[in-house]
Amino acid sequence: MSKIEIYTNKNNETLIEVQFENDTAWLTQGQIVKLFERDQSVISRHINNVFKEGELDKESNMQKMHIANSDKPVEFYSLDVIISVGYRVKSKQGTQFRQWATSRLKDYLIQGYAVNQKRLDQLQKTIELIANNKDTNNLDEAKGLLEIIKNYNKSFILLNQFDSNKLNTEKLNKNITYEIKFEEALKAIDELKSQLMKKKEATKLFGNRKDDSFEGILGNIVQSFSGKYLYKSIEEQAANLLYFIIKNHSFSDGNKRIGAFMFIWFLEKNKHALKKSGELKINDNALTALALLIANSNPSEKDLMISLVINLIKDQ
Repeated sequence: MSKIEIYTNKNNETLIEVQFENDTAWLTQGQIVKLFERDQSVISRHINNVFKEGELDKESNMQKMHIANSDKPVEFYSLDVIISVGYRVKSKQGTQFRQWATSRLKDYLIQGYAVNQKRLDQLQKTIELIANNKDTNNLDEAKGLLEIIKNYNKSFILLNQFDSNKLNTEKLNKNITYEIKFEEALKAIDELKSQLMKKKEATKLFGNRKDDSFEGILGNIVQSFSGKYLYKSIEEQAANLLYFIIKNHSFSDGNKRIGAFMFIWFLEKNKHALKKSGELKINDNALTALALLIANSNPSEKDLMISLVINLIKDQ
């Protein structure tokens, strides 16, 4: 969620509205022009040089956002870009802005740590709830949960510092080669239902769609803008697919099993289900436990759950 702050000059006059998102401040090129009181051509040249000279990475320091009264997204530049331009134009006001923005970011990070610590406490309670659930007779599910905690302890340490906007997408796999099609998915679910019914592990209610939300989930996972996926990596698409199928309850019965099935299917088709050693990244027991964890999580923990899944399946 982005925050907007008003930056004023030394005379307390409103100068610009500043967006705070992804642990940084963002300004448009027009706002940078106003801040540094330089011609647009000068500012544009300096911004281009910042990226051209490799001083900063363009992908992580420029993003397009929608603003009021505009049909098209507008390019915003991070605080690092603003600082770099400020050094080039030698602006005293730029130095004052950097000090102000850094102070505000520090406040947000302190607030964010408190919120994220609360999320972690809630997650721990959820883990304890599942681990102590007397209604769960399958010992494999408890073993799977313990396996997640034991084998992926690093992920839980990361979650202690968790902020969804801090997720390092540079190390995720963006080589998405396969999308699950709706009709194809329905046939696969029918086949899964048939197999489970033969084993007497499902009823006729399994896989019965309650509404059109399942088709919507598949569409949302692969939505794009300007030819680029909004969920840019295999890990992000897979994690959101698993979460939304389980939590949206699109089916009368079998949401957790269908979510897990689609999750593994998607990973296998995109050649991302195995570790470099050839082992499964998440085995059956761990996947069952993960599905239970998501199902029992609070909706406010959505980002936390998705971040957990991403950390479990990304290449180490």
